[in-house]
Amino acid sequence: MNGVIKAASYVLVHTPDLVVHVGTTQTMERIANPQSEYLKALPSHIRSFADAVAYAPNQTYIGRITPAQLADLPQPWYENPYPEADRFGPWGEIMPQNEFYLLMQICDVFDLVVLEEKFAAEQAGRLFADPAIPAALRALVKDGAAAEEIASLVANGAEPLYSGDLIVGCVKRAHDVDVNLSAHVMLENLAAKATSVLAILHLLHSSGTAPEDIDYVIDCCEEAVGDMNQRGGCNLAKAAAEIAGLQNASGSDLRGFCAAPAHAVIQASALVKAGVYKNVLVTAGGCTAKLGMNGKDHVKKGLPILEDVLGGFTVLISANDGLSPEVNTNIVGWHKVGTGSSPQNVITSLVLEPLRKAGLGILDVDKYSAEMQNAEITKPAGAGDVPLANYKMIGALAVKEGELDRAGLMGFTQEHGLVGWAPTQGHIPSGVPFLGFARNDILSGSMKRAMIIGKGSMFLGRMTNLFDGVSFVVQANSGAEQAESKDIRREVRKAVAEALREFSRAISGEEQG
Repeated sequence: MNGVIKAASYVLVHTPDLVVHVGTTQTMERIANPQSEYLKALPSHIRSFADAVAYAPNQTYIGRITPAQLADLPQPWYENPYPEADRFGPWGEIMPQNEFYLLMQICDVFDLVVLEEKFAAEQAGRLFADPAIPAALRALVKDGAAAEEIASLVANGAEPLYSGDLIVGCVKRAHDVDVNLSAHVMLENLAAKATSVLAILHLLHSSGTAPEDIDYVIDCCEEAVGDMNQRGGCNLAKAAAEIAGLQNASGSDLRGFCAAPAHAVIQASALVKAGVYKNVLVTAGGCTAKLGMNGKDHVKKGLPILEDVLGGFTVLISANDGLSPEVNTNIVGWHKVGTGSSPQNVITSLVLEPLRKAGLGILDVDKYSAEMQNAEITKPAGAGDVPLANYKMIGALAVKEGELDRAGLMGFTQEHGLVGWAPTQGHIPSGVPFLGFARNDILSGSMKRAMIIGKGSMFLGRMTNLFDGVSFVVQANSGAEQAESKDIRREVRKAVAEALREFSRAISGEEQG
């Protein structure tokens, strides 16, 4: 039987100072043009934590606003804070930077993260008030250091951790000469690990899943963790599982640029369907390199830096319980080596071909989730509304196949599409932000079927110019439908039996008469 989506969690971490000091756009600008007008203007475009929490797309990401509700809110969203915003949502939270620094230290098992002693004590009080953070993690909090010691470490190559203008800690390098273990890279890797841990802890907390019930973890973030002898060889999944207390779990990493989460869900579902594991987590933490990625365009056009959050998610794929939405591994699309990179070929391979094989049409899918980037971030940078572009292509294919009249194209994008709300964290927007909403809608009966599409740009690694993409369908549980059919048949049989008894009694009465 197909595996099911048992639970999902989504977390954001507001990291304004990591934008300034760690984001790739900013670090490259500081090297190439340290006196640039952009760097001078940047601090005045940084949002407060309250602003980041009140940002409607962020509230959507943690499940407090549905995509339909988001589409109806006044825009631009950054000028219209959501009045009912909250740090916590049904699926996770938006964590402030300072608490996250302490969580990074907790996730560090090589004593690389050093925090100032007073700062660490203050953040411990705040972090452990978070209902998703288990008290058992207190044992992993290290002693703080004096400010003078941290200053000395920074002077000798450690990556400083800022809170405003203050240095409140640092991340040390893990090797004297290995660039793969530099302080900057270790910060990137620990941030990804800590965001993943936060998402896992929220899933366990919100779903009531026991940590010991998890058998396997697949990490699908964009960080390749390793040293000079095997760059990217690390098992970040198992590293996160260790901190999250998943004592019975093993795990491995899957890397595939932006398409990795979709690949990972398919593989997790296949493992569960095959009976290899009963409960598999697909998880990913955030990418510090992409903080402020489009910052130059945002500042130039008077916007705040909207790429100021790290994103994370975790999805639990479990053995079929007869109720939860299924991942139908019989309806899987993939971009083949010979597919080509034209938009029509890509959409044909990811959407039309798998649906046709299953005897379905494009209109049989209630909602499509593909590249759910927040257009408020991408449009000022010239990338347009990425989700809308995808829906137009899928709609155009439906017209070409005779499923849809050309006049219905705009209606298709509204009925079968979604407004984008995910941060541009690379892998994070790639289809999976909708899984939580899809699960709810399918369970409520308001939706029967959704297609999740992950797409990626493989040329970034300079190994191939090929495109990448996979898709899968989430659907109402066939076991639940079978159970409903059984109930109907049972009622029919009871009615027929009663009718036969009545008929027998009537016949018997006539014979006696």
